[in-house]
Amino acid sequence: MDATELLEAVREDSRTELSRLGSSKALYADTMGELEVETVLRSAATAEHAAAETYAAWAETESGDVADAFRATAEEERNHYDTVLDQLGADHEPGELPAIQTYLRDLEDTVERVGGFLGRTLAAEKSKEQVTGFFVGQAKPRVASTFRGMGGDLDAQLERATALLDALCDSDADWERAREAANGAITAAYEEYVERLEGMGVNPKPVC
Repeated sequence: MDATELLEAVREDSRTELSRLGSSKALYADTMGELEVETVLRSAATAEHAAAETYAAWAETESGDVADAFRATAEEERNHYDTVLDQLGADHEPGELPAIQTYLRDLEDTVERVGGFLGRTLAAEKSKEQVTGFFVGQAKPRVASTFRGMGGDLDAQLERATALLDALCDSDADWERAREAANGAITAAYEEYVERLEGMGVNPKPVC
């Protein structure tokens, strides 16, 4: 296996979860049903802040190319956070730690962290698509363009993740650990999505 094959395997493994995380109900879950501009921005800010903190912490405990990759990603996420704050135009106190970040912060093995990094990036792609679509619907093209640009940064993050996996994984066991961690990250996000929707009495399965 190589990283490209792993990426496709994870997409297939978590196809249902990623599809639902890319549905309009995902943003409804993220905001606990409050689909207002400020609430969406605050939810996005919390997600970016948490990701930046996770990757920065990993960078401090890894070395070489792995540390450099996490450091660069943390900087991107900090920039995303600052950008969202500019759009929010108000103070922001990060909300509850997203489940996916709780999952990631429990990973201590380097291969598993990189696998989790890949999984989080795939989940984040879906989130960015929904936020972008929300602001298009709100007739706020500049804000939508801002989030679309953040989504573009995720391409670079996927490239980092796959390059690291190709360098780190020497055995089938390594690839399997990375795959499990990637799917685990997506599952954590999906389970939170389901829990929040069910808590509001909403069926988590898309209507269509």
